[in-house]
Amino acid sequence: MSIVLKWLVPWEFSWVFLATFALACALYLRGARRLVVPKSRQLTFWIGMAMVYASLHTYFDYYAEHEFFMHRIQQVLLHHLAPLLIIAAYPGSVLRAGVPLPARVWLRRLARAWPVRLVAAVLLNPTVATLTFVAFILVWLIPHMQTLAMLDWRVYRFMNWSMVISGLIYWWLVLDHRPRPPGRMIPGMRVLSPAITMTPQIVAGAIVTFSKTDLYPIFEICGRAFTFNVLTGQLIGGVIMWVPAAIIESIGGLLALQQWLRLSRSGRIRRESGQRRRAAAARAARSAG
Repeated sequence: MSIVLKWLVPWEFSWVFLATFALACALYLRGARRLVVPKSRQLTFWIGMAMVYASLHTYFDYYAEHEFFMHRIQQVLLHHLAPLLIIAAYPGSVLRAGVPLPARVWLRRLARAWPVRLVAAVLLNPTVATLTFVAFILVWLIPHMQTLAMLDWRVYRFMNWSMVISGLIYWWLVLDHRPRPPGRMIPGMRVLSPAITMTPQIVAGAIVTFSKTDLYPIFEICGRAFTFNVLTGQLIGGVIMWVPAAIIESIGGLLALQQWLRLSRSGRIRRESGQRRRAAAARAARSAG
């Protein structure tokens, strides 16, 4: 029992994370009581949420701060697998149903404010979201940035939050079940995008894997959690960001392909394209008149 409690107790407690996590869980539970949500979708959502919690708010975080390959496991969970599972559960409508009506009205008004619309337009732009998704992987692999994150708890938490948020935004765009518009990314690009984003990750993983020098001595300074060879741990970390991350992104691409085929079979892509052509023709006619 003491071993279980040791793992459940956070290595670094955070009221902000705990409040945010509890609010998301409460809204989902409330929404799931109001809507009919398949059990498979609910299970997928809760597995993803459990991964986020276990990675950030249990004793697992101690090992992530004291061993490179454990840190890479944490980042793959936060940036790839957990966001993919959460978004694949399509929790948007459930969370929205869980918000009390007065708060929902207030949020709808807030969303129409131009500063919020501007921020959303930038963050949810497919190009920006894709570049950010890749950038946050590569930036935190730079030895200097990794050292900074390990020495400053504020930078460390920003690193983890940036991984989760960029992952959620990216997979939300890729797994969007709607045609474009109202979806922000072209269905074909949703399938292709994971293949594009995994390429620099594979290259970076290969560089770390085959490196013959200790790229991250900060883990030696902080005190390593395990006693085996430093380069062996670095090799394992490189393989983790090389192979499992690529597999997860491939799965995301297959899920996007499934949505594309569903849209194509239902005729929604062709119908939306026809509507756009008719709207463009109507605008041209009005301009000519």
